[in-house]
Amino acid sequence: MTNTEYTQKPETDVVLIGAGIMSATLGLMLKHLQPNLTIEIFERLDVMAAESSDAMNNAGTGHSAFCELNYTPQLQDGTVDISKAIKIAEQFEVSKEFWSFLIEQQIIQSPKNFIYPVPHMSFVWGDANVSYLKKRYEALVKHHFFAGMEYSEDAQLLQNWIPLVMEGRQNGEKVSANRMDLGTDVNFGALTNSLFNYLKQQPGVSLHLQHEVRDLSREKDQSWRVSVKDLATGANRKLKAKFVFVGAGGGAIHLLQKSGIPESRGFGGFPVSGQWLVCHNQEVIERHQAKVYGKASVGSPPMSVPHLDTRMINGKKSLLFGPYAGFSTRFLKKGSLWDLFGSIKPGNIFPMMKAGIDNIPLTRYLISQVTQSQDDRLAALRDYFPNAKKEDWDLDIAGQRVQVIKKDPKRGGVLEFGTEVVTAADGSIAALLGASPGASTSVSIMVQLIERCFKDQAKTPEWQEKLRGMIPSYGQSLSKNAQLANETRERTSKILELI
Repeated sequence: MTNTEYTQKPETDVVLIGAGIMSATLGLMLKHLQPNLTIEIFERLDVMAAESSDAMNNAGTGHSAFCELNYTPQLQDGTVDISKAIKIAEQFEVSKEFWSFLIEQQIIQSPKNFIYPVPHMSFVWGDANVSYLKKRYEALVKHHFFAGMEYSEDAQLLQNWIPLVMEGRQNGEKVSANRMDLGTDVNFGALTNSLFNYLKQQPGVSLHLQHEVRDLSREKDQSWRVSVKDLATGANRKLKAKFVFVGAGGGAIHLLQKSGIPESRGFGGFPVSGQWLVCHNQEVIERHQAKVYGKASVGSPPMSVPHLDTRMINGKKSLLFGPYAGFSTRFLKKGSLWDLFGSIKPGNIFPMMKAGIDNIPLTRYLISQVTQSQDDRLAALRDYFPNAKKEDWDLDIAGQRVQVIKKDPKRGGVLEFGTEVVTAADGSIAALLGASPGASTSVSIMVQLIERCFKDQAKTPEWQEKLRGMIPSYGQSLSKNAQLANETRERTSKILELI
Protein backbone atom coordinates (compact mmCIF):
# COMPACT_ATOMS: atom_id res chain seq x y z
CA MET A 1 0.00 0.00 0.00
CA THR A 2 1.41 3.40 -1.02
CA ASN A 3 1.48 6.69 0.85
CA THR A 4 -1.07 8.07 -1.65
CA GLU A 5 -3.46 5.32 -0.70
CA TYR A 6 -2.82 6.01 2.98
CA THR A 7 -3.96 9.62 2.69
CA GLN A 8 -7.21 8.56 1.07
CA LYS A 9 -8.41 6.94 4.31
CA PRO A 10 -7.46 9.25 7.19
CA GLU A 11 -10.34 8.05 9.39
CA THR A 12 -11.93 4.72 10.28
CA ASP A 13 -14.52 3.41 12.70
CA VAL A 14 -12.45 0.59 14.16
CA VAL A 15 -8.73 -0.23 14.41
CA LEU A 16 -7.75 -3.78 15.34
CA ILE A 17 -4.11 -4.20 16.38
CA GLY A 18 -2.75 -7.72 15.91
CA ALA A 19 -3.91 -10.40 13.45
CA GLY A 20 -4.67 -13.10 16.01
CA ILE A 21 -7.79 -14.99 17.04
CA MET A 22 -9.07 -12.20 19.29
CA SER A 23 -8.97 -9.49 16.60
CA ALA A 24 -10.40 -11.88 14.01
CA THR A 25 -13.31 -12.82 16.26
CA LEU A 26 -14.07 -9.24 17.26
CA GLY A 27 -13.76 -7.94 13.70
CA LEU A 28 -16.14 -10.52 12.29
CA MET A 29 -18.67 -9.96 15.09
CA LEU A 30 -18.65 -6.18 14.66
CA LYS A 31 -18.94 -6.42 10.88
CA HIS A 32 -21.94 -8.72 11.25
CA LEU A 33 -23.56 -6.47 13.85
CA GLN A 34 -23.02 -3.31 11.81
CA PRO A 35 -22.13 -4.06 8.16
CA ASN A 36 -21.30 -0.43 7.29
CA LEU A 37 -18.45 -0.25 9.83
CA THR A 38 -15.02 0.54 8.42
CA ILE A 39 -12.25 -1.56 9.96
CA GLU A 40 -8.45 -1.28 9.64
CA ILE A 41 -6.35 -4.20 10.88
CA PHE A 42 -2.60 -3.89 11.50
CA GLU A 43 -0.17 -6.77 12.03
CA ARG A 44 3.57 -6.23 12.53
CA LEU A 45 4.56 -9.60 11.04
CA ASP A 46 4.25 -10.62 7.39
CA VAL A 47 1.73 -13.40 8.13
CA MET A 48 -1.45 -13.72 10.15
CA ALA A 49 -1.76 -15.70 13.38
CA ALA A 50 1.99 -16.17 13.76
CA GLU A 51 2.28 -15.52 17.49
CA SER A 52 -0.05 -16.90 20.20
CA SER A 53 -2.69 -18.09 17.72
CA ASP A 54 -0.30 -20.30 15.72
CA ALA A 55 -0.90 -24.03 16.07
CA MET A 56 2.57 -24.70 17.51
CA ASN A 57 2.43 -21.73 19.86
CA ASN A 58 -0.61 -22.69 21.95
CA ALA A 59 -2.05 -25.80 23.57
CA GLY A 60 -4.78 -26.15 20.94
CA THR A 61 -6.76 -28.16 23.43
CA GLY A 62 -10.08 -26.45 23.05
CA HIS A 63 -10.02 -25.67 26.76
CA SER A 64 -13.30 -27.00 28.12
CA ALA A 65 -11.97 -27.95 31.59
CA PHE A 66 -12.42 -31.67 30.93
CA CYS A 67 -8.78 -32.52 31.60
CA GLU A 68 -6.97 -29.42 32.93
CA LEU A 69 -6.35 -30.09 36.62
CA ASN A 70 -5.28 -26.51 37.41
CA TYR A 71 -8.91 -25.44 36.86
CA THR A 72 -10.08 -27.68 39.72
CA PRO A 73 -7.91 -26.96 42.79
CA GLN A 74 -8.19 -29.04 45.94
CA LEU A 75 -9.01 -26.84 48.92
CA GLN A 76 -7.56 -27.11 52.42
CA ASP A 77 -10.61 -29.03 53.64
CA GLY A 78 -9.98 -31.68 50.97
CA THR A 79 -12.87 -30.73 48.69
CA VAL A 80 -12.35 -29.88 45.02
CA ASP A 81 -13.47 -26.47 43.74
CA ILE A 82 -15.04 -26.89 40.27
CA SER A 83 -16.37 -23.33 39.84
CA LYS A 84 -13.63 -22.27 37.42
CA ALA A 85 -14.04 -25.48 35.42
CA ILE A 86 -17.78 -24.79 35.01
CA LYS A 87 -17.10 -21.23 33.87
CA ILE A 88 -14.51 -22.28 31.28
CA ALA A 89 -16.66 -25.17 30.06
CA GLU A 90 -19.54 -22.74 29.51
CA GLN A 91 -17.31 -20.29 27.63
CA PHE A 92 -16.11 -23.06 25.33
CA GLU A 93 -19.69 -24.11 24.58
CA VAL A 94 -20.33 -20.48 23.56
CA SER A 95 -17.29 -20.60 21.28
CA LYS A 96 -18.67 -23.72 19.62
CA GLU A 97 -21.97 -21.91 19.05
CA PHE A 98 -20.21 -19.08 17.22
CA TRP A 99 -18.06 -21.47 15.20
CA SER A 100 -21.22 -23.36 14.22
CA PHE A 101 -22.66 -20.05 12.99
CA LEU A 102 -19.55 -19.62 10.82
CA ILE A 103 -20.14 -23.04 9.26
CA GLU A 104 -23.86 -22.42 8.74
CA GLN A 105 -23.16 -19.08 7.05
CA GLN A 106 -20.41 -20.71 4.96
CA ILE A 107 -17.89 -18.20 6.28
CA ILE A 108 -15.83 -21.35 6.89
CA GLN A 109 -16.53 -24.17 4.47
CA SER A 110 -15.75 -27.16 6.66
CA PRO A 111 -15.22 -27.66 10.41
CA LYS A 112 -12.38 -30.04 9.50
CA ASN A 113 -10.42 -26.90 8.60
CA PHE A 114 -9.87 -26.21 12.30
CA ILE A 115 -11.60 -28.58 14.79
CA TYR A 116 -11.43 -32.35 15.41
CA PRO A 117 -12.81 -34.70 18.09
CA VAL A 118 -10.05 -35.92 20.41
CA PRO A 119 -10.72 -37.47 23.85
CA HIS A 120 -9.60 -35.36 26.81
CA MET A 121 -8.02 -37.21 29.73
CA SER A 122 -6.38 -36.52 33.07
CA PHE A 123 -3.78 -38.99 34.32
CA VAL A 124 -2.08 -39.18 37.73
CA TRP A 125 -0.11 -41.61 39.87
CA GLY A 126 0.51 -41.99 43.60
CA ASP A 127 -2.03 -42.35 46.43
CA ALA A 128 -2.57 -38.63 47.07
CA ASN A 129 -3.03 -37.74 43.40
CA VAL A 130 -5.32 -40.71 42.74
CA SER A 131 -7.47 -39.66 45.72
CA TYR A 132 -7.63 -36.11 44.36
CA LEU A 133 -8.57 -37.19 40.84
CA LYS A 134 -11.39 -39.38 42.16
CA LYS A 135 -12.76 -36.48 44.22
CA ARG A 136 -12.48 -34.24 41.17
CA TYR A 137 -14.40 -36.72 39.03
CA GLU A 138 -17.12 -37.15 41.67
CA ALA A 139 -17.57 -33.37 41.88
CA LEU A 140 -17.53 -32.74 38.12
CA VAL A 141 -19.79 -35.57 36.99
CA LYS A 142 -22.69 -34.13 39.02
CA HIS A 143 -22.80 -31.13 36.64
CA HIS A 144 -24.43 -31.55 33.23
CA PHE A 145 -21.37 -30.12 31.42
CA PHE A 146 -19.40 -33.19 32.50
CA ALA A 147 -22.06 -35.88 32.06
CA GLY A 148 -20.51 -38.86 30.35
CA MET A 149 -17.09 -38.42 31.97
CA GLU A 150 -15.48 -41.75 32.87
CA TYR A 151 -13.08 -42.54 35.71
CA SER A 152 -10.94 -45.62 36.23
CA GLU A 153 -8.09 -47.03 38.30
CA ASP A 154 -8.15 -50.28 36.31
CA ALA A 155 -4.81 -50.79 34.59
CA GLN A 156 -6.28 -52.98 31.85
CA LEU A 157 -8.91 -50.39 30.90
CA LEU A 158 -6.31 -47.62 30.97
CA GLN A 159 -4.13 -49.78 28.71
CA ASN A 160 -6.96 -49.71 26.16
CA TRP A 161 -7.47 -45.96 26.54
CA ILE A 162 -3.83 -44.85 26.48
CA PRO A 163 -1.41 -47.67 25.58
CA LEU A 164 1.67 -45.42 25.30
CA VAL A 165 1.07 -44.05 28.80
CA MET A 166 0.59 -47.47 30.40
CA GLU A 167 3.20 -49.61 28.65
CA GLY A 168 6.43 -50.01 30.62
CA ARG A 169 4.95 -49.07 34.00
CA GLN A 170 5.77 -51.05 37.13
CA ASN A 171 3.21 -53.68 38.06
CA GLY A 172 1.01 -52.50 40.89
CA GLU A 173 1.75 -48.80 40.41
CA LYS A 174 -1.19 -46.77 41.70
CA VAL A 175 -2.59 -44.82 38.73
CA SER A 176 -5.93 -43.36 37.67
CA ALA A 177 -7.43 -41.40 34.82
CA ASN A 178 -10.62 -39.69 33.76
CA ARG A 179 -11.80 -39.51 30.17
CA MET A 180 -14.20 -37.29 28.25
CA ASP A 181 -14.88 -38.35 24.67
CA LEU A 182 -16.42 -34.96 23.81
CA GLY A 183 -12.99 -33.30 23.88
CA THR A 184 -11.60 -31.44 20.89
CA ASP A 185 -8.42 -30.32 19.22
CA VAL A 186 -8.58 -26.82 17.75
CA ASN A 187 -6.12 -25.32 15.27
CA PHE A 188 -6.53 -21.65 16.19
CA GLY A 189 -4.06 -20.60 13.55
CA ALA A 190 -6.18 -22.13 10.80
CA LEU A 191 -9.36 -20.69 12.32
CA THR A 192 -7.82 -17.22 12.53
CA ASN A 193 -6.66 -17.32 8.91
CA SER A 194 -10.12 -18.39 7.75
CA LEU A 195 -11.77 -15.51 9.60
CA PHE A 196 -9.36 -12.90 8.25
CA ASN A 197 -9.57 -14.28 4.71
CA TYR A 198 -13.32 -13.72 4.90
CA LEU A 199 -13.08 -10.35 6.63
CA LYS A 200 -10.63 -8.76 4.21
CA GLN A 201 -13.05 -9.47 1.35
CA GLN A 202 -15.79 -7.43 3.02
CA PRO A 203 -16.39 -3.79 1.99
CA GLY A 204 -14.77 -1.29 4.32
CA VAL A 205 -12.24 -3.74 5.76
CA SER A 206 -8.48 -3.46 5.16
CA LEU A 207 -5.81 -5.81 6.49
CA HIS A 208 -2.22 -4.53 6.58
CA LEU A 209 0.65 -6.97 7.22
CA GLN A 210 4.14 -5.73 8.16
CA HIS A 211 2.54 -2.64 9.72
CA GLU A 212 3.45 -1.80 13.31
CA VAL A 213 1.38 0.51 15.47
CA ARG A 214 3.94 2.73 17.17
CA ASP A 215 1.79 5.15 19.17
CA LEU A 216 -1.73 5.95 20.37
CA SER A 217 -2.91 9.38 21.46
CA ARG A 218 -6.25 10.90 22.41
CA GLU A 219 -7.79 13.60 20.22
CA LYS A 220 -9.93 16.49 21.49
CA ASP A 221 -13.05 14.86 20.03
CA GLN A 222 -12.23 11.71 22.10
CA SER A 223 -11.26 9.69 19.03
CA TRP A 224 -7.84 8.04 18.80
CA ARG A 225 -4.86 9.07 16.69
CA VAL A 226 -3.08 5.88 15.65
CA SER A 227 0.50 6.11 14.38
CA VAL A 228 1.55 3.24 12.11
CA LYS A 229 4.83 2.35 10.39
CA ASP A 230 5.00 0.26 7.23
CA LEU A 231 7.95 -2.01 8.04
CA ALA A 232 8.42 -2.99 4.40
CA THR A 233 8.70 0.54 2.95
CA GLY A 234 9.44 2.67 6.01
CA ALA A 235 6.38 4.86 5.31
CA ASN A 236 4.53 6.35 8.26
CA ARG A 237 0.79 6.80 8.58
CA LYS A 238 -1.55 8.47 11.05
CA LEU A 239 -5.26 7.86 11.12
CA LYS A 240 -8.18 8.62 13.41
CA ALA A 241 -10.31 5.84 14.86
CA LYS A 242 -13.47 5.92 16.94
CA PHE A 243 -12.59 2.61 18.60
CA VAL A 244 -9.29 0.76 19.06
CA PHE A 245 -8.78 -2.84 20.13
CA VAL A 246 -5.30 -3.84 21.21
CA GLY A 247 -5.13 -7.58 20.61
CA ALA A 248 -1.40 -7.73 20.06
CA GLY A 249 -0.64 -10.61 22.42
CA GLY A 250 2.39 -9.83 24.56
CA GLY A 251 2.77 -6.51 22.75
CA ALA A 252 -0.54 -5.26 24.16
CA ILE A 253 0.95 -4.00 27.42
CA HIS A 254 3.23 -1.48 25.68
CA LEU A 255 0.43 -0.04 23.55
CA LEU A 256 -1.94 0.07 26.51
CA GLN A 257 0.65 2.11 28.38
CA LYS A 258 1.05 4.46 25.40
CA SER A 259 -2.71 5.13 25.42
CA GLY A 260 -2.34 6.89 28.75
CA ILE A 261 -5.82 5.91 29.94
CA PRO A 262 -6.14 5.88 33.76
CA GLU A 263 -7.29 2.25 33.66
CA SER A 264 -3.86 1.18 32.33
CA ARG A 265 -1.95 2.33 35.41
CA GLY A 266 -0.42 -0.34 37.57
CA PHE A 267 -0.48 -3.08 34.96
CA GLY A 268 2.72 -4.92 34.15
CA GLY A 269 3.69 -8.17 32.51
CA PHE A 270 5.75 -11.24 33.36
CA PRO A 271 6.92 -13.17 30.28
CA VAL A 272 6.95 -16.97 30.21
CA SER A 273 8.29 -18.87 27.22
CA GLY A 274 7.75 -22.49 26.27
CA GLN A 275 9.10 -25.46 24.34
CA TRP A 276 7.64 -28.72 23.00
CA LEU A 277 9.05 -32.14 22.36
CA VAL A 278 7.61 -33.12 18.96
CA CYS A 279 7.45 -36.77 17.88
CA HIS A 280 8.56 -37.60 14.33
CA ASN A 281 7.99 -41.38 14.51
CA GLN A 282 4.69 -41.93 12.68
CA GLU A 283 4.17 -45.36 14.22
CA VAL A 284 4.28 -43.85 17.72
CA ILE A 285 2.01 -40.96 16.68
CA GLU A 286 -0.67 -43.34 15.38
CA ARG A 287 -0.75 -45.34 18.62
CA HIS A 288 -1.90 -42.38 20.72
CA GLN A 289 -5.31 -40.74 20.36
CA ALA A 290 -5.96 -38.44 23.31
CA LYS A 291 -4.93 -35.30 25.12
CA VAL A 292 -3.53 -36.54 28.42
CA TYR A 293 -2.99 -33.84 31.02
CA GLY A 294 -1.19 -34.31 34.34
CA LYS A 295 -0.47 -32.22 37.40
CA ALA A 296 1.87 -29.25 37.14
CA SER A 297 5.05 -29.22 39.19
CA VAL A 298 4.93 -27.23 42.43
CA GLY A 299 5.68 -23.57 41.68
CA SER A 300 5.15 -23.90 37.93
CA PRO A 301 2.84 -21.61 35.92
CA PRO A 302 -0.44 -23.03 34.58
CA MET A 303 0.78 -22.88 30.97
CA SER A 304 3.41 -25.51 31.86
CA VAL A 305 0.89 -28.21 32.83
CA PRO A 306 2.41 -31.31 31.18
CA HIS A 307 0.40 -33.08 28.50
CA LEU A 308 0.94 -35.81 25.94
CA ASP A 309 -1.06 -34.23 23.20
CA THR A 310 -2.61 -35.54 19.99
CA ARG A 311 -2.85 -32.60 17.59
CA MET A 312 -4.12 -32.10 14.05
CA ILE A 313 -1.89 -29.50 12.42
CA ASN A 314 -2.60 -28.59 8.81
CA GLY A 315 -4.52 -31.83 8.34
CA LYS A 316 -1.72 -34.05 9.68
CA LYS A 317 -1.83 -35.94 12.97
CA SER A 318 0.96 -34.93 15.35
CA LEU A 319 2.09 -35.82 18.86
CA LEU A 320 3.57 -33.25 21.25
CA PHE A 321 4.71 -33.31 24.84
CA GLY A 322 5.22 -30.32 27.06
CA PRO A 323 5.29 -27.47 27.22
CA TYR A 324 8.51 -26.94 29.09
CA ALA A 325 8.40 -23.49 30.63
CA GLY A 326 11.21 -20.99 30.35
CA PHE A 327 12.04 -17.35 30.79
CA SER A 328 12.79 -14.67 28.24
CA THR A 329 12.53 -10.90 28.50
CA ARG A 330 10.70 -10.87 25.14
CA PHE A 331 6.96 -10.21 25.22
CA LEU A 332 6.49 -11.80 21.80
CA LYS A 333 8.14 -14.82 20.21
CA LYS A 334 9.52 -12.44 17.58
CA GLY A 335 9.88 -9.53 19.97
CA SER A 336 12.79 -7.65 21.53
CA LEU A 337 14.93 -8.63 24.51
CA TRP A 338 14.18 -5.12 25.81
CA ASP A 339 10.41 -5.71 25.98
CA LEU A 340 10.26 -6.41 29.71
CA PHE A 341 12.50 -3.50 30.67
CA GLY A 342 10.61 -1.11 28.41
CA SER A 343 7.34 -2.00 30.13
CA ILE A 344 8.52 -0.82 33.55
CA LYS A 345 6.94 2.55 34.34
CA PRO A 346 6.58 4.67 37.50
CA GLY A 347 2.96 3.53 37.80
CA ASN A 348 3.70 -0.21 37.79
CA ILE A 349 7.19 -0.58 39.22
CA PHE A 350 5.95 -1.24 42.77
CA PRO A 351 3.33 -3.86 41.78
CA MET A 352 5.92 -5.57 39.57
CA MET A 353 8.53 -5.61 42.33
CA LYS A 354 6.01 -6.91 44.88
CA ALA A 355 4.77 -9.62 42.51
CA GLY A 356 8.38 -10.57 41.79
CA ILE A 357 9.20 -10.93 45.49
CA ASP A 358 6.08 -13.03 46.08
CA ASN A 359 6.91 -15.32 43.15
CA ILE A 360 10.60 -16.10 43.74
CA PRO A 361 9.85 -19.88 43.65
CA LEU A 362 8.34 -19.39 40.18
CA THR A 363 11.46 -17.57 39.02
CA ARG A 364 13.65 -20.40 40.34
CA TYR A 365 11.43 -22.93 38.57
CA LEU A 366 11.68 -21.10 35.24
CA ILE A 367 15.46 -20.86 35.53
CA SER A 368 15.64 -24.61 36.22
CA GLN A 369 13.52 -25.23 33.12
CA VAL A 370 15.78 -23.07 30.94
CA THR A 371 18.86 -25.01 32.04
CA GLN A 372 17.36 -28.45 31.36
CA SER A 373 19.24 -30.84 29.10
CA GLN A 374 17.55 -33.04 26.49
CA ASP A 375 17.91 -35.96 28.90
CA ASP A 376 16.09 -33.96 31.59
CA ARG A 377 13.23 -33.27 29.19
CA LEU A 378 13.12 -36.92 28.18
CA ALA A 379 12.85 -37.91 31.85
CA ALA A 380 9.75 -35.71 32.20
CA LEU A 381 8.29 -37.25 29.03
CA ARG A 382 8.83 -40.76 30.41
CA ASP A 383 6.54 -39.98 33.34
CA TYR A 384 3.77 -40.04 30.71
CA PHE A 385 5.35 -42.32 28.09
CA PRO A 386 7.72 -44.72 29.90
CA ASN A 387 9.05 -46.33 26.72
CA ALA A 388 9.80 -43.06 24.90
CA LYS A 389 12.98 -43.12 22.82
CA LYS A 390 15.18 -40.06 22.57
CA GLU A 391 15.70 -40.42 18.82
CA ASP A 392 11.92 -40.13 18.16
CA TRP A 393 11.62 -36.60 19.51
CA ASP A 394 12.81 -33.13 18.50
CA LEU A 395 12.69 -29.90 20.49
CA ASP A 396 10.59 -27.05 19.10
CA ILE A 397 9.95 -23.56 20.42
CA ALA A 398 6.40 -22.89 21.61
CA GLY A 399 4.73 -19.51 22.08
CA GLN A 400 5.60 -16.62 24.35
CA ARG A 401 3.08 -15.61 27.02
CA VAL A 402 2.93 -12.50 29.15
CA GLN A 403 1.16 -13.07 32.46
CA VAL A 404 -0.67 -10.12 33.99
CA ILE A 405 0.75 -8.21 36.93
CA LYS A 406 -1.70 -5.77 38.50
CA LYS A 407 -2.09 -3.59 41.56
CA ASP A 408 -3.63 -5.16 44.62
CA PRO A 409 -4.82 -3.07 47.58
CA LYS A 410 -3.74 -5.69 50.12
CA ARG A 411 -0.59 -7.20 48.60
CA GLY A 412 0.68 -4.31 46.49
CA GLY A 413 0.95 -6.37 43.32
CA VAL A 414 -0.19 -9.81 42.18
CA LEU A 415 0.72 -12.10 39.31
CA GLU A 416 -2.33 -13.57 37.56
CA PHE A 417 -2.53 -16.38 35.03
CA GLY A 418 -5.84 -15.70 33.32
CA THR A 419 -6.93 -13.14 30.75
CA GLU A 420 -8.02 -9.58 31.47
CA VAL A 421 -9.72 -7.00 29.27
CA VAL A 422 -8.79 -3.43 30.16
CA THR A 423 -11.15 -0.78 28.78
CA ALA A 424 -11.34 3.00 28.96
CA ALA A 425 -14.28 4.42 30.90
CA ASP A 426 -15.91 5.64 27.69
CA GLY A 427 -15.34 2.31 25.91
CA SER A 428 -13.28 3.88 23.11
CA ILE A 429 -10.29 1.59 23.58
CA ALA A 430 -9.78 -1.90 24.96
CA ALA A 431 -6.77 -4.16 25.38
CA LEU A 432 -6.56 -7.87 26.06
CA LEU A 433 -3.84 -8.93 28.49
CA GLY A 434 -2.82 -12.36 29.73
CA ALA A 435 -2.87 -15.89 28.38
CA SER A 436 -4.65 -19.15 29.28
CA PRO A 437 -7.34 -20.17 28.52
CA GLY A 438 -7.30 -17.35 25.96
CA ALA A 439 -8.18 -18.52 22.46
CA SER A 440 -10.66 -21.17 23.58
CA THR A 441 -12.77 -18.54 25.33
CA SER A 442 -12.25 -15.82 22.71
CA VAL A 443 -15.94 -15.64 21.78
CA SER A 444 -17.17 -14.99 25.33
CA ILE A 445 -14.39 -12.47 25.90
CA MET A 446 -15.26 -10.54 22.74
CA VAL A 447 -19.00 -10.57 23.53
CA GLN A 448 -18.23 -9.05 26.94
CA LEU A 449 -15.99 -6.48 25.26
CA ILE A 450 -18.78 -5.51 22.84
CA GLU A 451 -21.21 -5.11 25.74
CA ARG A 452 -18.75 -2.81 27.53
CA CYS A 453 -17.45 -0.79 24.60
CA PHE A 454 -20.60 -0.59 22.46
CA LYS A 455 -23.11 -0.34 25.31
CA ASP A 456 -25.88 1.58 23.55
CA GLN A 457 -25.73 -0.39 20.30
CA ALA A 458 -25.56 -3.74 22.14
CA LYS A 459 -28.88 -2.99 23.84
CA THR A 460 -30.76 -2.27 20.62
CA PRO A 461 -33.23 -4.89 19.33
CA GLU A 462 -31.24 -5.15 16.09
CA TRP A 463 -27.94 -5.99 17.77
CA GLN A 464 -29.64 -8.25 20.31
CA GLU A 465 -31.23 -10.25 17.50
CA LYS A 466 -27.94 -10.51 15.63
CA LEU A 467 -26.07 -11.59 18.76
CA ARG A 468 -28.61 -14.37 19.26
CA GLY A 469 -28.15 -15.28 15.61
CA MET A 470 -24.42 -15.77 16.17
CA ILE A 471 -24.83 -17.29 19.65
CA PRO A 472 -28.34 -18.75 20.14
CA SER A 473 -27.89 -19.07 23.92
CA TYR A 474 -26.93 -15.37 24.23
CA GLY A 475 -28.46 -13.85 27.37
CA GLN A 476 -29.07 -17.26 28.96
CA SER A 477 -26.96 -19.42 31.27
CA LEU A 478 -25.82 -22.74 29.86
CA SER A 479 -24.29 -23.65 33.22
CA LYS A 480 -27.62 -23.31 35.02
CA ASN A 481 -29.96 -24.61 32.32
CA ALA A 482 -29.17 -28.27 31.68
CA GLN A 483 -31.79 -28.73 28.97
CA LEU A 484 -30.57 -25.72 27.00
CA ALA A 485 -26.94 -26.81 27.44
CA ASN A 486 -27.63 -30.34 26.23
CA GLU A 487 -29.65 -29.15 23.23
CA THR A 488 -26.93 -26.62 22.37
CA ARG A 489 -24.14 -29.17 22.66
CA GLU A 490 -26.03 -31.69 20.53
CA ARG A 491 -26.64 -29.10 17.81
CA THR A 492 -23.09 -27.73 17.69
CA SER A 493 -21.54 -31.20 17.85
CA LYS A 494 -23.46 -32.16 14.69
CA ILE A 495 -22.60 -28.96 12.83
CA LEU A 496 -18.93 -29.15 13.80
CA GLU A 497 -18.84 -32.89 13.02
CA LEU A 498 -17.70 -33.84 16.50
CA ILE A 499 -20.10 -36.80 16.74
